[in-house]
Amino acid sequence: MRVAERVRGLKRRTPLYLILSAAVATSVLTFGRAQPRLLDDLRNFVFDSFQRLSPRRYDPETPVRVVAVDEASLSAFGQWPWPRTRLAELTSRLAAMGAAVIAFDCVFAEPDRASLEFFLRELPEGPAKKKILAAAAGAASNDRVFAKAIAAAPVVLGMTLSEEGAGPLPPPKTGVAIAGDDPEEFLVAFPAVVAPLPELAEAAQGLGATNWRPDRDQTVRRIPLVAVGPQGVVPSLALEALRVAQGATTIVIRSSNASGEAAFGQRTGVNAVKVGELEIASGAAGDIRPRYADVAPQRRVSAADVLNGRAPREAIDGRIILIGVVAVGAGDIRATPLEPAAAGVDIHAQMLESLLSGALLSRPDWAPGLELLVAGLAYALVALALLVASPFVSAAVAAGAVAATFGGAFYAFEREALLLDPAFPSLAAVIAYGVGALTLWRFDQLQRQRVHNAFGKFVAPAVVDRLVAHPERLALGGETRELTVMFSDLRDFSGLSEGMSAQELTLFMNDYLTPMTDAILDSEGTIDKYVGDAIVAFWNAPLDVADHPRKAAMAVLAMRAALAGLNAERAAKAEAQGHPHRPAAMGIGVNLGPCSVGNMGSTRRFDYSILGDDVNLASRLEGLCKTFRTDIIASGAVRAAAPDLAWLSLGAAIVAGRRAPTEIFALAGDASVATGAAFGDWRSEHDAMMACYRGRAFGEARERAEALRARAEPQWRDLYGALVERFAALEQAPPSGDDWTPAWAPGRK
Repeated sequence: MRVAERVRGLKRRTPLYLILSAAVATSVLTFGRAQPRLLDDLRNFVFDSFQRLSPRRYDPETPVRVVAVDEASLSAFGQWPWPRTRLAELTSRLAAMGAAVIAFDCVFAEPDRASLEFFLRELPEGPAKKKILAAAAGAASNDRVFAKAIAAAPVVLGMTLSEEGAGPLPPPKTGVAIAGDDPEEFLVAFPAVVAPLPELAEAAQGLGATNWRPDRDQTVRRIPLVAVGPQGVVPSLALEALRVAQGATTIVIRSSNASGEAAFGQRTGVNAVKVGELEIASGAAGDIRPRYADVAPQRRVSAADVLNGRAPREAIDGRIILIGVVAVGAGDIRATPLEPAAAGVDIHAQMLESLLSGALLSRPDWAPGLELLVAGLAYALVALALLVASPFVSAAVAAGAVAATFGGAFYAFEREALLLDPAFPSLAAVIAYGVGALTLWRFDQLQRQRVHNAFGKFVAPAVVDRLVAHPERLALGGETRELTVMFSDLRDFSGLSEGMSAQELTLFMNDYLTPMTDAILDSEGTIDKYVGDAIVAFWNAPLDVADHPRKAAMAVLAMRAALAGLNAERAAKAEAQGHPHRPAAMGIGVNLGPCSVGNMGSTRRFDYSILGDDVNLASRLEGLCKTFRTDIIASGAVRAAAPDLAWLSLGAAIVAGRRAPTEIFALAGDASVATGAAFGDWRSEHDAMMACYRGRAFGEARERAEALRARAEPQWRDLYGALVERFAALEQAPPSGDDWTPAWAPGRK
């Protein structure tokens, strides 16, 4: 049954849900395809988190060291910048210790103001200045001393590409070979350059750009291997250090449509950069993504230790040496995925370590397409789960989709150094759950509201609550159920309403229908309809009602009591106003049997109602109340279902539309009445009367009916009066033949 109910629920909500889900999914995927900054920021956060979870392990055997101008160096040799003569000494010592290459993360764009000639210029004119100038004649400047040391060592100097500035272009140091498309249209380009002094630049074996490519949050995640300056393609400081260390003269840039590159004519950018024996896969803009390692003290050698001769030779010999300032407040500070404040020279070192160890992170060209596909699948999976499963299971599916995408992305990062974004597919899954759950919740709320609106005024509150909680249990279109059906009607309504104004009649009907309705709803009954002063109600639909025949019988007893109370109030009011009072009377028919119940009507207007032969029988029983001049008549099926109540047999009756007779009973009271001695005596006398009637002893039956009328309570005297008339007619004209039946029928004696 639950499967069928779920299927019915799916049929009702699937079309609208699928349309809305498709619209939202299209918007989400369009958003992802556009790659807005918000997604880029979110993606960077995830990739940074991956690096923090699994940083590159530092290898102390790596051939890269940083000669750091640290606090100890400044304490020993004074503030930065140092005189170029000291840098010359540092360079010479490193060369003597066997450094493979010495790269300065500094731009010596201006002459050294600590040089002697600058001091001489500031001396006052006079004989003393002339003597000092004569004594210093022929002394080399600090820059010349530094240039001489640079020329004697494998030195790479830094330069900075910029958006503005003017000065002599540095001499070319590196040959550039291009395979495939011209890379300059893909590389980061700058119109100007801040270069070392020509004297220093000429002496150096290499010149490299110190530029970063920070993201919007100023975190250095991508570093260009090559860029475009005013003199053409320029290698980075790290790439130039690799070239000089290997003794190479040229770098080779492989771009799209180079031999062996499957670009199919598309201009997709740079694919790789080769320097010496090392070929480096790069991004389209000729950049790389280093996998950062945690801070490692072994990476650094204090410049003070080198100058003082305390640095171990094995820390320098055969290694790529980067020289830079790391002292607090004196160096170039940048943010990395692992550190909010890292010295620029350390970032160059991390870049070289990643290049030499192959620990580069890669975001392949097909990554965005794969992420869109995974996002679409995750969205569809969660949306489908919401449609067919419970919210808890759907939430588990959404959580599983998020966990799977993050787990897969981290596995690709850890094992293959691939950067695949799990954030956007996870966001799609979360949006699918949020939108889908909200949509279905709203759908259920509207459905429950419709149920409440449709049944709130006609069904017991407890039943409405159960329907609202489980609307799928409401079978639309009709079903066959065993129901207890009740018809009630006011007697002589025309005479009762005579003399009433429209307002008085409305007040009377409200006063009458309200307690009648309350009695039905309080016993878990359902109001089918009001037809003027008539009420049609039933029990055991739209939800199951346990012991519904008995509850219906108790409801009609409550209706009898409510009408008696209403008559008492009206009588007291009429007496107070000096008006005559006419009591209201009603007839109620109750039957039990299989009926069709559901939404009945047209496609444009329908009501929840009942149909069937047993419904008609309940109506006919209500009509018999006029014949028997009593207020409640029920079928034998109702009496059999609630035998503990106070029933009085009225024999059988053949109602219109039926050939077979129906056992009928008058309801005298509840179970407490049925167990009373008075009712026991009354029922014994009543049953004896009916036995005489069935045995054709019509005279004795009449006598017993007259005796019962005399001793009965006032509300039952009319019943026995009707029986007296019936029996007297039969006594005067007894039926002949064997075809007589004791069943009452219109037009039959």
